[in-house]
Amino acid sequence: RNMSSAGPEGRKKMRECDGLIDSLVYYIQGAIADHKPNDKATENCVCILHNLSYQLELELPDRYAQNIYMQRRNISTDDKTPGCFGTRSRKVKEKQQDTPLPEEKSSPRGVESLWHSTLIRIYLSLIAKSTRNYTQEASLGALQNLTAGTGPMPFAVAQTVVRKANGLPSIRNMLHVSNPTVRKTAVSLLRNLSRNTSLQSDIAREVLPDLVSILPDSVPESDIAYETTASICYTLYNLTHSSSHNARLLLNTGGLPKIITISMNDSNTFSRASRAASLLLYSLWSHTDLHSAYRK
Repeated sequence: RNMSSAGPEGRKKMRECDGLIDSLVYYIQGAIADHKPNDKATENCVCILHNLSYQLELELPDRYAQNIYMQRRNISTDDKTPGCFGTRSRKVKEKQQDTPLPEEKSSPRGVESLWHSTLIRIYLSLIAKSTRNYTQEASLGALQNLTAGTGPMPFAVAQTVVRKANGLPSIRNMLHVSNPTVRKTAVSLLRNLSRNTSLQSDIAREVLPDLVSILPDSVPESDIAYETTASICYTLYNLTHSSSHNARLLLNTGGLPKIITISMNDSNTFSRASRAASLLLYSLWSHTDLHSAYRK
């Protein structure tokens, strides 16, 4: 677990170690089957997988990247980046390209397992069944890592989480736990998922009221709460920017007064959340059909 956080070279060596990832997945599957999602070894295994999924899209070996990203060259004909795999190094944008991933293997091995639907379902199962904060946070964090890019792999993982594995109810429950780090990671995952335009209506319907409910009524008291607040505002921005229906849902769930309060605080420590709230307000005002409702 310590070695898996040693940086890019350490992650590369561990991903290439024959049988290591397969063994970790095998152990967690057994723990879940034996109804032991809270043991320490399961926590260690999922924390290792969390670390090995960090920067995965950027650090994929070429033999995998070529299979996944070759189609991007054909789709992005206006791409000025040299080479086939330039899109992997771009800064994450707020909206993902809706590009499908090639069909996944029925029996993945090694690094292939890290983005496979089997492991995605395992993470969601641990989120739902484990009461251990580190295990919850690592499972959410692994999914956050896997959905962090703009290429076809993060897009496919997001589709699996929301639609194929019905993961939103379990993620939504994590918004209301007492542990602030687990809550923050759940919001960060939802922010990544909300960049996926084809999933925004599902996400808004399932979790938008919960996101509004955990927005603070006043300036929060810790750095982690500042970050969580900013992430919530950016997630709500993604969900409402192109949808008047979702903007009305935010309005009807009492979000507007909270967002106004957050936007008006200009203290240095809170500035990121304040900017995010201001951006959200600006976007909400673009829905001209809601102006009279906003004024009320």
